Amino acid sequence: MAKTALVTGSSRGIGAGIVEKLASENWNVAVCARNPGEEGASLCKRLEETYGISARCYKADVSSREDREKLFKDVIADFGTLDALVNNAGVAPKVRADILEMTEESFDFVMGVNLKGTFFLTQTVGRYFAERKSGVIVNIGSCSATVASISRGEYCMSKAALGMATKLFAVKMAEFGVNVYEIRPGVIATDMTSVVKEKYDKLIAGGLTLQPRWGYPEDIAKAVAMLLRGDLGYSTGQVINIGGGMDIERL
Repeated sequence: MAKTALVTGSSRGIGAGIVEKLASENWNVAVCARNPGEEGASLCKRLEETYGISARCYKADVSSREDREKLFKDVIADFGTLDALVNNAGVAPKVRADILEMTEESFDFVMGVNLKGTFFLTQTVGRYFAERKSGVIVNIGSCSATVASISRGEYCMSKAALGMATKLFAVKMAEFGVNVYEIRPGVIATDMTSVVKEKYDKLIAGGLTLQPRWGYPEDIAKAVAMLLRGDLGYSTGQVINIGGGMDIERL
């Protein structure tokens, strides 16, 4: 029987790459986005037709308690089970501003999705996994957890805090046999990074990454699939960097 994975922020970009890879490995997938629209519906239809799995699309803003609760209930009602949670939903500041100019509204918006929403959705699903004594949780973090960028400080702080949330849940969920991981993407080609493509083209050409190319959603998806398969079963609370060697400090 196929297992079911809930992937937030998965109607496009990294999330869409993750559900595509999981579907190809016979996972049923719950596709979740704030505004999935036709994009999400067509993705689910294509996944079902291509891989013969069950894919459903859900409209939910993870920063909303009501949306999170409804999302969880609907997924369980539709699939009858949940075996993995991939917290991929994330937002960048609507306006990049120096930390001396950052607004509280921007801080609350980014933290609400990237940290608060992820934490409390994990709490809800974690209780379910604890009762079943099985499940896998994967948080999609960012290299920005350790690389300071003063034009989007709220994003960096949200991802740094997510790193601690990964450790906290790893400690708690270990007693129930549930592994928790964090994947930290580097510079990945998505809608979010399209606005700074020229900047990163130059940085990559100048040696920002050891492997001289952009990362792609499928690079992240392969790592997620590995973790959900249990390939690193004797490991939990760990960070996996997928950034072409960008995280290695060099002189």
